[in-house]
Amino acid sequence: MSQKQSVTFKNRSWDVAATLRLPEGFDPAKKYAAIICAHPISSCKEQTSGSIYGEALTKEGFITLAFDASTQGVSGGEPKYSEDPGMRVEDFRCAVDYLVTLPYVDEDKIGVLGVCGGGAYAANVAMTEKRIKAVGTVVATNYGRMMRDGDMSPDAALKTLEAIGKQRTAEARGATPLIVGYIPFANQAEREKAGVNDVDMINAIDYYLTPRGQQPGSPNKLRLTSTGAALGWDAFHLAEKLLTQPLHVVFGGVPGAFGSYADGLELYRRARSTQKSIQIVPGASHYDLYDQPDATGQALSQLVPFYKQHLGL
Repeated sequence: MSQKQSVTFKNRSWDVAATLRLPEGFDPAKKYAAIICAHPISSCKEQTSGSIYGEALTKEGFITLAFDASTQGVSGGEPKYSEDPGMRVEDFRCAVDYLVTLPYVDEDKIGVLGVCGGGAYAANVAMTEKRIKAVGTVVATNYGRMMRDGDMSPDAALKTLEAIGKQRTAEARGATPLIVGYIPFANQAEREKAGVNDVDMINAIDYYLTPRGQQPGSPNKLRLTSTGAALGWDAFHLAEKLLTQPLHVVFGGVPGAFGSYADGLELYRRARSTQKSIQIVPGASHYDLYDQPDATGQALSQLVPFYKQHLGL
């Protein structure tokens, strides 16, 4: 059986909470390849990044490290419930810093796997963090692009920036910080009443707000003012020049409003990597690749050999 350990590592002055998984038959005298597993936007380490992908990769012989993003889950950092791309990307660097201090991790065999927003963050950090030797993404979603798209209305991004500016002014003058939900509906009935029938929104509610995937570390809370930086951020900026590591991009064949289908194609196209592959899982939508056995099994059937090839397990 694999072993699980609750660990922490530092990002600036605070602790980032993580789960370190060690493979069956672990021998501290040996050297192992390690994979950092990054959760989706609004998620936590107990959900898909750790319980599905981290667990599966550990069973294949890898050490895995699934962490809660700074200010989210049980990680430290302020202000709480922030979604700041710069802070999120720095978490990955700090995760590498932690892994290279472990005597049983081979520092030349560290990879990363990110799901949804975590996938786009993973691709972004790999451009400037060359201690990462292989990059896998599952339904990678470019958070900056998604924020700019907003409600798809003309000038959606500009309207959002105006609203954020007004809220920052109010909070600077003493107003209570505005905490909103990543998911704008409390349940499916609210969604139906609003006339929203997109497959991604339906499944987001099902995954995050019902026992299917609900976890205490994922409370659907977002500090609105923290999102301003994302409006001017592109996860794939300079991928043509700097993303050189082996890359495997996975997404579902059923497009939805969150845009992981188009983002996956864009990431694959733009990456400079000479060794890159793309996998479109037939009939799968975004959230099927979080936890549905058939879809995740298909993803892992190519991710596992990808990491074994490029991390030399």
